[in-house]
Amino acid sequence: MSQGTLYINRSPRNFTAEALISHFKLDVKIADLEQSSEFASLFPLKQAPAFLGPKGLKLTEALAIQFYLANQVADEKEKARLLGSDVIEKSQVLRWASLANSDVMYNIARPFLSFKGLIPYNKKEVDACFVKIDHIAAIFDARLRDYTFVATENISLGDLHAASSWAFGLATILGPEWRAKHPHLMRWFNTVAASPIVKTPFAEFKLADKALTYTPPKKQKAEKPKAEKPKAEKKKEEAKPADEAAPAKKPKHPLEALGKSTFVLDDWKRKYSNDDTRPVALPWFWEHYNPEEYSIWKVGYKYNDELTLTFMSNNLVGGFFNRLSASTKYMFGCLVVYGENNNNGIVGAVMVRGQDFAPAFDVAPDWESYEYTKLDPTKEEDKEFVNNMWAWDKPVVVDGEAKEIVDGKVLK
Repeated sequence: MSQGTLYINRSPRNFTAEALISHFKLDVKIADLEQSSEFASLFPLKQAPAFLGPKGLKLTEALAIQFYLANQVADEKEKARLLGSDVIEKSQVLRWASLANSDVMYNIARPFLSFKGLIPYNKKEVDACFVKIDHIAAIFDARLRDYTFVATENISLGDLHAASSWAFGLATILGPEWRAKHPHLMRWFNTVAASPIVKTPFAEFKLADKALTYTPPKKQKAEKPKAEKPKAEKKKEEAKPADEAAPAKKPKHPLEALGKSTFVLDDWKRKYSNDDTRPVALPWFWEHYNPEEYSIWKVGYKYNDELTLTFMSNNLVGGFFNRLSASTKYMFGCLVVYGENNNNGIVGAVMVRGQDFAPAFDVAPDWESYEYTKLDPTKEEDKEFVNNMWAWDKPVVVDGEAKEIVDGKVLK
């Protein structure tokens, strides 16, 4: 009886599941989701990988599928090598696989998608991703300096999934110079990639000859206005019926009444996105900022004691910013997540048009979940707070304790 169908695309993220099926000869069909007529109806998220098993079993998420497939391996010794032979080894396998599935994949994917033009490019966010990639690589290097594999003394599911995750970056944004700085990680990666277990999915894999980088889009040349043809004499407009009401005008944003400012917000947003923050963008900002037209506010989440995982806190910020979309033409700022899992907080600095924060923020239903304190940039401590919040390169000081910034979002 068939053990099911695995739906995948050609991403390295799917290498591990494909390798388990191929190497251990599991009775699982591999289907290309883009050529499958039933995939969308079976899995509404339309995300790969996805697995349809016996008795209607449906699994999504790479780690869950890999764990299920590894448990279908008939050889108990091989299964123990993949998943760990005791609770400590099992935990270590899950630890390294999870680190690769979240931090490695996320911080590689964002620059890649930006460079490909699939999401907006933001230099600040891309630079932060590369810093995080280097930090994670250092963790792998520290382990692999003294050990052959990441979790146990054998190639485990932790190695297979971690190598597949790094493969995505090594084939795209992590070029020869980056690889030369991480010899232990690369020795391990090449060892795992050469393993018979992943021979099939890695058959066509190639390291990037040159790192993919951001290429600014070419500016479109303005088209010359076409010469107007002599207009024919207009016919007199027929009188509209009295009961035909004029279309209702779209209500204006209250901040529109303040008029056009001398400080061009779009110029600042481009400067922030494309130039180094500390040495270039921030000095430009303070040179051009007009405190009579804009005000800057410290924004803090009121319920930090309820926050759990840092990535969930960052998703909370992302949702808040999405709901502020009606006001973004009058705003700019950053909110960061500081601390660690189950002990973190949200704070930041946001500039708004005018001297009151409410007209800009009250378009979001959850705006009252945050507290707002007006900052005075003529005070050195307030100016430095703004710099730190927009540069993300210094810890947040909370009750005298320095807490590292782990994530954040830019509102622009």
